[in-house]
Amino acid sequence: MRLLIKNIGQLIGIEEKGTWKSSFPKGKEMSTLGVIEDAWLAVEDGRIADFGSMTSFPGVTDWAGLELVDAENCVVLPTWADSHTHIVYAGNRQDEYVDRIKGLWYEEIAAKGGGIINSAMKLRDMSEEELWAQAQKRVEEVIQLGTGALEIKSGYGLDLDSELKILRVVKKLKETNDIPIKATLLAAHAVPPEFKGNTDAYIEYVIEEIIPAVAEENLADYIDIFCERNYFDASHTALIMEAGAEHGLKAKIHVNQFSSIGGVQEAVKHGALSVDHLEVMEEADYASLKGSDVIPVGLPACSLFLSIPYTPGRELIDSGTSFALATDFNPGSSPTGNMNLVVALACMKMKLLPEEAINAATIVGAAAMELQAELGSITVGKRANLILTKEIPNFNYLPYAFGSNLIDRVFINGKSN
Repeated sequence: MRLLIKNIGQLIGIEEKGTWKSSFPKGKEMSTLGVIEDAWLAVEDGRIADFGSMTSFPGVTDWAGLELVDAENCVVLPTWADSHTHIVYAGNRQDEYVDRIKGLWYEEIAAKGGGIINSAMKLRDMSEEELWAQAQKRVEEVIQLGTGALEIKSGYGLDLDSELKILRVVKKLKETNDIPIKATLLAAHAVPPEFKGNTDAYIEYVIEEIIPAVAEENLADYIDIFCERNYFDASHTALIMEAGAEHGLKAKIHVNQFSSIGGVQEAVKHGALSVDHLEVMEEADYASLKGSDVIPVGLPACSLFLSIPYTPGRELIDSGTSFALATDFNPGSSPTGNMNLVVALACMKMKLLPEEAINAATIVGAAAMELQAELGSITVGKRANLILTKEIPNFNYLPYAFGSNLIDRVFINGKSN
């Protein structure tokens, strides 16, 4: 299968050798978004084969198996890389949504048996087959919205059998979809009812029972914990990261959603791949992240849905860190997998430039899943996971027209999806 896209209004996300000091941008480099006006791009065997200006458009002598696409006045860019989702869940929580409209706070809903515990009880009663069917529909939906790589967490099981069930579903999703999918064990998402009042005992259970079983079946790529008041503290976070590391699982940690309690410092100390949420930041958190390789991940759709502060993406980038964007797709605090909305929110609410938001949602999002060598930029040899927009003036229009569907086609491994 070969693909040739010509007359591209703007080909964006160009990563030439030496564009960034590392394999993904940090600080001021976040505003570097390679662009070729009036461009072409060629795909061979699912990979980007070449690209350039139409002034150097290649002559075509062999049309066998070649799809030719005219993208005049359109933008082509890498697909979104969504590095933080909870796509495998049972049912929904629309009743809690109404409770919040009536004035109940997220933590109040959780205290009366809602929130994560509500989802966990529903999931325990659902078969693996039904759980997969629901999740597969969500994966298909986000691909149509331009997502070409996903991370999926467990965490709605909170016991051994249910956590294994979720991660087996993720494994099946990996096998039945053409996009890269990474799996994260988040058994320490909340304390289940059977361990109520004994958080330390639940952490011990996760470390001694769940992590080894997941590792034995090779079901997870990463380890995670919800480091937050009324959930798990910094010492629990350290224990989970250490236990995960013993089984080859790098850490991707929920931190600073409602309070700063030392999770960022532990994540940096233990070499976590990313720290996600960061809606509440203290000076010590900025200082810890500065100069580290830990990737901060903002989740603006969660802030929108819960009416909580937005991650200070502008301040993080200005401090010299990298920055990724993700959806946090889940039934309770961010029931959307729309990365287009996330990019727009980052510009409107976090004060990111469009260039920075696009980098955060593509190459840095890929790096937050260790996929930056495979996708996330327009680079010869990378997967041809591409978004072709409808006719738009330029890439700034993507976050500007946030309520419009601007995607014409999504290519996964060079094939129109």
